[in-house]
Amino acid sequence: MYRLRFILTTFIVTTCALVTVLAQEPAKKRLTAEQIFQNAEPRLTVPLPNISRWIDDTHYLQMIKKEGDERPMPYSVDAATGTSVPYKEPDLKEFQDLAGADFPLDDPVTQTDDRTRSIFKKDNDLYCLDAQRRTFKRLTENAAEEKNPTFSPTGAMVAFTRDNDLFAVDLESGNETRYTHDGSDVVYSGWAAWVYYEEIFGRPSRYRAFWWSPDGNKLAFYRFDETNVPMFPIYDAKGQHGTLERTRYPKAGDPNPEVRVGVVNIASGVTTWAAFDSKMDQYFGTPFWTPDSKTLLVQWMPRGQDTLILYGVNPATGSKSVVYAETQSSWIDWFESLEFLEDKSSFIHLSDKDGWTHLYLHSTAGKPVTRLTQGPWTVTNMINVNEEDGFVYFTARKEASTRTDLYRVRLNGKGLTRLTFGNFTHTINMSPKGSNFIASYSNTTTPTRMALVDNRGKVVRELGDSKAPAFDEYQITQTELTSIRTSDGYDLPVQITMPTDFDPAKKYPVLISVYGGPNSGMVFDGWRGIGNQWMAQEGLIQVAVDHRGSGHFGKKGIALMHRSLGKWEMNDYIEAAKWLRAKPFVDTTKIAITGGSYGGYVTCMALTYGSDYFTHGIALFSVTDWRLYDSHYTERYMDTPAENPDGYGFGSVLTHAAKYQGLLRIVHGTTDDNVHLQNSLQLVDALQNLNKRFELMLYPGERHGWGGAKALHLRSETNRFYYDHLLEKPFPEALFKTAMTRGGRR
Repeated sequence: MYRLRFILTTFIVTTCALVTVLAQEPAKKRLTAEQIFQNAEPRLTVPLPNISRWIDDTHYLQMIKKEGDERPMPYSVDAATGTSVPYKEPDLKEFQDLAGADFPLDDPVTQTDDRTRSIFKKDNDLYCLDAQRRTFKRLTENAAEEKNPTFSPTGAMVAFTRDNDLFAVDLESGNETRYTHDGSDVVYSGWAAWVYYEEIFGRPSRYRAFWWSPDGNKLAFYRFDETNVPMFPIYDAKGQHGTLERTRYPKAGDPNPEVRVGVVNIASGVTTWAAFDSKMDQYFGTPFWTPDSKTLLVQWMPRGQDTLILYGVNPATGSKSVVYAETQSSWIDWFESLEFLEDKSSFIHLSDKDGWTHLYLHSTAGKPVTRLTQGPWTVTNMINVNEEDGFVYFTARKEASTRTDLYRVRLNGKGLTRLTFGNFTHTINMSPKGSNFIASYSNTTTPTRMALVDNRGKVVRELGDSKAPAFDEYQITQTELTSIRTSDGYDLPVQITMPTDFDPAKKYPVLISVYGGPNSGMVFDGWRGIGNQWMAQEGLIQVAVDHRGSGHFGKKGIALMHRSLGKWEMNDYIEAAKWLRAKPFVDTTKIAITGGSYGGYVTCMALTYGSDYFTHGIALFSVTDWRLYDSHYTERYMDTPAENPDGYGFGSVLTHAAKYQGLLRIVHGTTDDNVHLQNSLQLVDALQNLNKRFELMLYPGERHGWGGAKALHLRSETNRFYYDHLLEKPFPEALFKTAMTRGGRR
């Protein structure tokens, strides 16, 4: 990782020179609260082109407002020339006569890839609009809700779950088929158990646990049995008597759901069960169909999550064979995707088995594994595979761990080439066949720009610059990127925004923002907007720092956290606090830290275990004891409480509560289904029993983070805390009330 020169190392010696230069230049204007919080005029940044997707390999879809247009309209833009012509997509309003005047057609639940068929939901029932045939059909008529309607790849059928059973409906005939018959309050087919939804499939899955084969003739699904998973009650105080929400939530060491893997033959309606023992203590990841639909590749791990096996399951017989296996001494992450080649027996995947995440070409036909990339840097994502040209395109943090670039490498692992440019962080939108890509790029001092680039790295056209003409007229406090050397040799990446009118003879309070989870760094060389400018003008030093397990140092660094959550995070954050405390311009009585979720956990640890170095904190929806969090996430890093009692003991905030000093504000939503309020309540109980002073703010009925009026309240009260305890100024209540409620965007 590189080190950037930190501006403060030369600030004092250049002060006189800077004063001379500034005296010769016109004074820059001060930003207003309306500009910072509302993006008010004159704006410092402007929107970039609204490019939603590639239509084909040479044209992309852009919303453009041309002369005569009442609003932005879709245009097909020729990538090579930039010429644009109106692009006609089915306007669902054109079919209002088919659906009826009062039927809402503006928000389909899902659509086919070509957007010719759309599914709508009304009163929990499903309706299908076929734009080509100009037909509108009701698909279901049932009191229960149909969940996660999903088109088959051919668009001929729609699968969904109802009352925790799996169904599909044929769009031509309208016939509905029920594939499972044992759905209950603890048994779900095609609908995920909570811990799978949260930790394995991810919240964007919306609990969906079924997957069509590419030919549309088979439907794979997982069946969950949560009979033995403990029930966790979540109380909602609304109404006269309140309500109790009951969730099957396995905490660390608890029984997990039992899982069976099934494949439905659509023609016969028969389910074949894969040859796994559902009674084993195990996990199943997202499965992948091979392109020919002949094999279902199922990801499997033991409960310890130190081995990943990819099994090939025969959908006709349920028999399985090992396709890929990997074991690590710490833990393994699930495959998020597999990129299959045209031979249908080879695929590219990511692995961090050598200490850094890299690309590997694996064959199911027994060919040797080809390593495509290697070195002390991290591949972040596969973007495109073009077998015709023989390249795989991918993003990586190679030039610097704080920046992302696009690269390509040949399928034999040779010819590694960087395709993006400059000292920027890039996000990539590549054409389907990889001929061109759209790069959005920025760094901490450069607002985001956009360019069209070909697959050899040549800029074809600049597409946009978000920096407005007024930008240079205003005093923008720059965020500096640097690093802190730890006592054992790690260079921790740091971002610092100094006060606007910095005076090295004064002392300033510090606010450190953290997340802190494994492989969850937040220090990157990209444009962050101007949301931090108000506190810079008010005189607050704002800091973000990443520890050795944040991902900047590869899996080697992340794996140090194994069985010891809390240890290395606090070691490195304390090193950062010591570094700050040694600066003559830092007020050592005001070293604040804040974060949410895992960042809330770190904040609580900082005000207890690290209370000799941190003085104030705001902890939002925090884990306070890893015994209270879910099995899959916690045990991936910590093993079970029975296997690692010392690790759980040290990693608990409650263990260190007696060391608490300073001032901590604890914030939590009362119906948080992810990090339960139980966490904060147990810390509150411990601090009360120790007669410690702290603050508590509860948000009734809110989950793991929230919006609306309560988000405005949280933002206002958070800023009030900073004014009261760090800045020691009167809180400008009227200003914040106006700035943050009138279209606030930050």
